[in-house]
Amino acid sequence: MPPALPDLDEDTAFAAFEARDRTMDGRFVIAVKTTGIYCRPSCPARRPRRENVTLLPDAEAARGAGYRPCLRCKPDEAGRDRIAIARALALLEESEAPLPLTTLAQAVGYAPHHFQRLFTRDVGVSPAAYARALRARRLAQALDGKGRITDAIYDAGYEAPSRAYADATARLGMNPSAWRNGGKGTTIFFAVAPSSLGPLLVAATRKGLCRIAFDESEADLRARFPKATILPGAADFSALVADVVALVDDPGRSADLPVDVAGTAFQQAVWSALRAIPAGETRTYAQIAAAVGKPGAVRAAGTACGGNNLAVLIPCHRVLRADGSLGGYAYGPDRKAALLSRETREGKAVG
Repeated sequence: MPPALPDLDEDTAFAAFEARDRTMDGRFVIAVKTTGIYCRPSCPARRPRRENVTLLPDAEAARGAGYRPCLRCKPDEAGRDRIAIARALALLEESEAPLPLTTLAQAVGYAPHHFQRLFTRDVGVSPAAYARALRARRLAQALDGKGRITDAIYDAGYEAPSRAYADATARLGMNPSAWRNGGKGTTIFFAVAPSSLGPLLVAATRKGLCRIAFDESEADLRARFPKATILPGAADFSALVADVVALVDDPGRSADLPVDVAGTAFQQAVWSALRAIPAGETRTYAQIAAAVGKPGAVRAAGTACGGNNLAVLIPCHRVLRADGSLGGYAYGPDRKAALLSRETREGKAVG
């Protein structure tokens, strides 16, 4: 088999093909020697024997080798989809104001409703949500400067301060003045609770969880949020803490808990992709990068995983290296292995 995929090892590619992994569409094609056709990794057709399959980098390479496209999965469109997503992301980054869906779709040559589904599937959030996150990130960056807050709001692309304050409260976890002052005026409640994998810090603003971490203390929390008011959680905080601790014993359980975490548009897309991984399953960093529409940003995806403030709730423990090894984990490989083992065990018990 030719070394056609320098950025993706053969076993990972075949595993994606066997799993019909849609996030790998556009990264390579499967050429079947016995039928003379080539397919997307996610093609719903019956899987051929491995010895009858050749991995090729794209549709052009497959056609050059004499294969014809599958009429069922239409692999030629996968590459076009990836190009359209990449172009749309660039347009959103370049635009000073949010682009209407119709304008964005027209610019990349798709019908609006079809492109909405395509973008949301590959990036993890809708074009509008991605644009809002970009605008909030620009506001955060502008507020890090020394100019007037009103100037920062308009420089970030907002048409009115009221919209900026509403967005900042939702996305930054505090209003723009508080952001400028390093969190001053924000109250964070916390508790350090015992768990089966060690002491667990649980911290939340009035909006939602802002930090879940093993082996951290009140001092660590104060160092992370130096200008916030840090208070022990009252009696009504114990229910939230109990829900978080329960995730350690059963990390695969459904947990609809309020959150208050800030991040760039890329980080938010990565965290959304992490929460979309089914319990008991894993993804590689390359698959996460592809899922958020930036297949070349594997290292950045790893960094975004490392920047996850909500251990277990945002399951960065479900991401592995391309060779299947555990890779890094902020709280140690033993905890990562334990969490994955518990999810697998629960999945088998249910099944």
